[in-house]
Amino acid sequence: MTEGTATSPWVVIREDGNGNRYRVGRYATRAEAQKAADSLAAGGPQQMYWVERVPPNGGPVLP
Repeated sequence: MTEGTATSPWVVIREDGNGNRYRVGRYATRAEAQKAADSLAAGGPQQMYWVERVPPNGGPVLP
């Protein structure tokens, strides 16, 4: 496990209107990640945000 994975196992993913996905933040708790996702989602209807847990082996979150 990398240091970032061990300390920040939750990520916020953004999908734009064209279907492109990006990791926009890593957080220590699901609650922190969800709060950030909710705040970002309030910015406009063109993007979607959600929270995912980083796999235990530190593998990629996005396909």
